[in-house]
Parts: sequence; C-alpha cells; structure tokens
Amino acid sequence: MGIQMKAIVLGAAMAAVACSTIIALVLSLANHQTLDQPYSTQYGIVFDAGSTHTALFLYQWLGNKENNTGIVSQKQSCDVDGDGISSYVENPPAAGESLKKCLDIAKAVIPEGQRKATPVYLGATAGMRLLRLQNPSLADSILAEVAKTIQSYQFDFRGSRILSGMEEGAYGWITINYLLESFIKHTFEGLWIHPKAGKIIGALDLGGASTQISFTPKDPVRLPDSAFNLQLYGYKYELYTYSYLCYGKDQALKKLQAYLHKTAGPTSVISHPCYHEGYKLNVTLAELYNSPCVAIPNNFNPTAIVTFSGTGNSSLCLSLMENIVNLTDCALSPDCGIDGAYQPPVNGEFLAFSAYFYTFDFLGLAPKAPLTRVLSTIETHCNKNWTTLTAENPSIKAKYLRDYCSSAHYIMTILLKGYKFSNTWDQISFEKQVADTDVGWTLGYMLNLTNMIPSERSRAVTGVVHSQWAAQTFFIVFALFLSLLIIGILFVRDPKH
Repeated sequence: MGIQMKAIVLGAAMAAVACSTIIALVLSLANHQTLDQPYSTQYGIVFDAGSTHTALFLYQWLGNKENNTGIVSQKQSCDVDGDGISSYVENPPAAGESLKKCLDIAKAVIPEGQRKATPVYLGATAGMRLLRLQNPSLADSILAEVAKTIQSYQFDFRGSRILSGMEEGAYGWITINYLLESFIKHTFEGLWIHPKAGKIIGALDLGGASTQISFTPKDPVRLPDSAFNLQLYGYKYELYTYSYLCYGKDQALKKLQAYLHKTAGPTSVISHPCYHEGYKLNVTLAELYNSPCVAIPNNFNPTAIVTFSGTGNSSLCLSLMENIVNLTDCALSPDCGIDGAYQPPVNGEFLAFSAYFYTFDFLGLAPKAPLTRVLSTIETHCNKNWTTLTAENPSIKAKYLRDYCSSAHYIMTILLKGYKFSNTWDQISFEKQVADTDVGWTLGYMLNLTNMIPSERSRAVTGVVHSQWAAQTFFIVFALFLSLLIIGILFVRDPKH
C-alpha cells in the first residue's frame, strides 16, 4: 500500500472512530430515565402482655417513611396459650416458654434474610404493674425470663418492660386514629396527605386490671401530669389520658366480691345480686384477697371457703357498683372522673374496645345502641336464671357467662357516672377491629417506635431504554473495532520496504 493511500485510510478510520465515540457519548448522556425501585418490606413484633393473656402482633411497613413515621399494617396476630405472664409467679421460666409457639409462627412469616433486622418489643400492662407493687423482684424475674426466650430467636430484641398507664392509654388512642385515617390518608394520586377534615376520636380501653380514657379536650389540660404530648406525621397533639389501676373489669368484680364478703357478716354463704339465680361459686379467701386492689380483712383465714349464691337482682347489682367505684368529687370539681382524678369534659366521638366490646357484643349492643335499649337489655339479661342462660348459650364457658351481668353494670357505672357520658352516649361506638386490624395499644406503640427505626436510603436507579442502550453499545464496539484496525495498519509493514 502506498504511503499516500495508507495516510488516507488512517485518516478515514480515525475520523470514523471520532464520530463513533461522539455518538456513543451522546447516547450515554442523553435521555436518561430515573426509576424508583420498590422499597423492601420491614417487620416489627410487639407482645401485649396483659393481665389475663398475652398476644403477639406482627406488623409490616415499607422501608420509606412519611414525616418520620412508618405506614404500618398488621400482618399476623397470635394468642399465647395460658394466662398472662403475671400469673407465673411460682414458675417464672414457664412465662418465657409460653411465648415460643407465637414466636415460631412469626418466624415462619418473616423472610429469613430479614429476621435479624426485625425489632421485637414486649410491653406488660396492669397485671405486671400490680405484681411490681406486690413483689418487684419477682416481676423483674418474669421479665428476665421472657427476655431470655425472645433473645434465643434470630430477632432484634429491643427489650421487655412494664408500660405506664398513660402510655397504654395514649398508644391505644394512636391506634384508633391511625386506622381511621385521622392522621394521614392515601390519595388516589398515590400521595400521603394530612386530611384537613380529619376527625380525632377518643379511646376507651377496659382491660382486666386497669381502664384508660384518652381524648383531645377542647381546652388545654389543666394538670400537666395528665397531658401526653405526641408528634406524628409532622403534627403535634396534646392528649388527655388517664389510667385507673385496679379499675379493670376483673379487679372491679373482685372488689365487689370482697365488699359483699366484708358486709355479709360471719356466714359462709353470701348472696350475690350480679350472679344469676341458681349459680353458685366457691372461693377460698386466699383466692379472693390475692390482689393489692382489695384490703385483707381482720382475722383472715386463707383456707376458709365462702360460697357466692346468685340472686339475679339487676337493680341491686347496679347500686352496688357505685359502692366499689369511688365517685367522690375531686379537687378540680366539676372536672372529675373516677376515684377523685382530674378529667376535663369528654369531647367528640369515642371508640370503646377490649372488655367494653366483648360485653356489649355478647348482649347484642355493639357497635351502637340507644341508651334506653342498652339499659333494658342489661336488666333483662341480669334477671334471667342460670338454667335459662346456660341453655341459651351452651358454647360459652361458665366463668365468662356468669360475669356479663356484672361487667355490663360496671361499664354503665364508669361510663355514665364516672366519665359522665350521660348526655353524649350516642358518641360511643363499641368495636373490636378497625380496617381489619385489632384495636389496642400495640399498633400505636409500633407507630411511635418507628420514629426510632431508620428509613431505607433512596432506591432510585438511572438508565436508558433498551433500543438506546443497543445503539450505544453498537457504536462503542464499532469505535473499538476501528481503533484495532488503525493499530493493525500502523504496525503492518509495506511488503515493498
């Protein structure tokens, strides 16, 4: 090849390389598209260790957050076999063992690669609060045992502790308003917004050992100790919440038994107007006075047995409830609730759950019923004899069936006389679930705790469409081919020289 021809070929090849490189560069920089990859699902577990039973709730949310609070939903729930963990005073290790069945269920649901990053919390409520009053070291021992069991699993255990009554009430309030989309709402455009007309609902929780009332009052809370300040989804809330220890359903009915025993005199057979006629219950005094909510009488014989004999007297049952619920005026009268506690006037609509719902659901009064119908239904139920009642409800255990009359009258006493819902009864709705999710404090607890769980970093990726990528690849390969051709021409000698 002549020198002149060789120079022309080299020049053409180098020009082609330059053009191909420029085209490839333009294609690599032009028309880029950004795509947000889906966030991974994160999980969290909360144990509700109540006075009568323990339940596990498994929650899930996407790795991004809305104003620092995760959008959480319930994935799974599991009831732990046996009574509450506070009942394991004679065998604390068994309290930990009782959790394994539900932990195994949660383990099977959560993908293996995410178990180590799944936080687990255990919150104990009024049953353990009472045990801590009686025997602090025993309460600590039980908490240590449940912690040991949870730590044996591949989860991120964040601690087991006894919640305060205010926390229990506030987290229940968060749960309700979150599920009702009062804090945040998803639009058709796929955006999360704070609803301008969001209606904030009050919470009424009736457990076995305590009861809570939580709501946002019209005026600022007068006693700072009764205010619970929260920030959720970028908004601040001042909440009035109060927890009444020893005023849960089971402890209230125990206080009624103790009152009847103390006022009955020396007899061992005691009339019980809240039990149905024909029903009898034998109880040792050790069982009757095994709680700090009842004062042990003089000349106490723990092995002595008393028999409560039902008389089915609805009106007397109701009047006795006022004897065990302290309705005396408080220092800030008329802003009073139960037991002399400060309470501002109830405001807005309320949702009543836990034992409130179970009692009213049995009586056919959930979710709402007029006050006149409620009162007449309770009276009709309480005046039934035990034989009729068991025949009508063969599938319900006697220990539950016997207490619906007592529970109903107790509920009416605290709602009407204690919290003063007499003129706003139609503002209360009795519910178990909202949006297919159990109502209770655990979801609110999880929502609050997600403020401490980091969001995932942005998962956006940048790229080009396939046809553009193919053209870009072609010109890069073509430029590479021409470059190799030029090198070959430069290094191949002319045979004439």
